[in-house]
Order: sequence, then C-alpha cells, then structure tokens
Amino acid sequence: MKYKTILFDIDDTLLDFQAAEEQALSWLFQDMGVEPSVAVKDHYKKMNQGFWREHEAGQLSRQDLLDNRFRLFFEQYEREVDGRQTEARYRQYLNQGYQLMADSLEVVENLSKKEELYIVTNGVSVTQHQRLKKSGLAPYFKKFFISEELGVHKPMKAFFDIVFSEIPQLDKEKTVIIGDSLTSDIKGGQVAGIDTIWMNPQGKVANEIKPTFQIKKLTDLYQILEEF
Repeated sequence: MKYKTILFDIDDTLLDFQAAEEQALSWLFQDMGVEPSVAVKDHYKKMNQGFWREHEAGQLSRQDLLDNRFRLFFEQYEREVDGRQTEARYRQYLNQGYQLMADSLEVVENLSKKEELYIVTNGVSVTQHQRLKKSGLAPYFKKFFISEELGVHKPMKAFFDIVFSEIPQLDKEKTVIIGDSLTSDIKGGQVAGIDTIWMNPQGKVANEIKPTFQIKKLTDLYQILEEF
C-alpha cells in the first residue's frame, strides 16, 4: 500500500453534516419564529456557503463569520438577533448531530489497523471534538487538527505545515487527504504537495481543481489503497 498517513476531513466525509445541519436549523428557526421551510433553509445555506468561501480565500475571518452570519440572515426576515448568542444556540443544536456517513466507522476502523489516521478540519473545536467522540470515530485517529486550535485553516499552506510538523517521520509521498470540498480539502492537499481523494457521491464535475482520485462512497477507498 502506497499511503501510510491518511488525513480525513470530517463533515460530509465521515459525518453527515447535512443531516446535522438540517436538524439544527429546524430547531433554531423555530426558536426564532421563522418557519423552517426548505426554501428558508436553502437560503441560509447559500448565504453560509458564500461566507465560508470568503473565509477560505482569506477575505473573512472565522470569528466575523460566526458572529455575523445569523444576524445578517435573520435581518432579511425582519428579526433582530444577537449574532453571537444565536450562533451559540445553533452550536448547541449542531453538537447533537453526529450521524455517520455510510460505512464510515467500519472503514476507519479497518484502515487504522494498518495506517496512521488523522483528522484535518476547519470546524469549530468543541463541536468537532464532541461529534467525533459521540459517533465512535475518535479512538481510531492519532490526532485531530482543527483550524480553530491551529489559528489557520484549509486550504492554507500554513495549516498543513503545522500538521506535517506534528506527525512523526511523515513522508509526503506516502500521505493523502480525503475530503468532500474541492476548494478546501483538495486544493489544500495540492498546496501542501500531497495526493488527494475527492469524496464526490453526486458525481459532480471537478473544475480547475483536479483531485488525484475520486470516490462516491467510503468503501471505494479499499480499491484505491489496495492498488498501491
């Protein structure tokens, strides 16, 4: 097997973030007196994705994103809310969502017997630690690298410089990152000089960011890893 060190993203790679987000948003919107319809939730998700793209590009700090996303969103529904307090309430709901992606626990357990596994995520520290623990995934990873704790985020080279410096005897040629985001995980891997595996269950077409491999489900990893 070529790869000895495997870096895993969390959301929509190992844990079903979309399911957790749906649940958390429904509870939050009900609290705020806004009907949690599909259209309303889709509107929020579109805004939120735009904020995260700005963050990845270095145009928006993580703190500004978290402090203001709900304030700006609810303004459009004539609700004046405290951004930080609303974020904290949403975070409490989101922490309860740790639905596993199909076969993720089995795949991680199997790979951990032969390879060294690490978490690399842009998520909020408390949330990600709780979700990994509650889902049962945590014991199979050597270490968690979370952007909030590192002070830098994917796809920044500085993020991966820290990761690589803290993994003993790391060989970049034997290291691969697995994630669902082209702009965060795959671009980050390319910037860091390692191979990439794009989790792409919908079969989307890659843009100018080209992964080394693509998979539609986590069990597809077996075939890729066994080829080496």
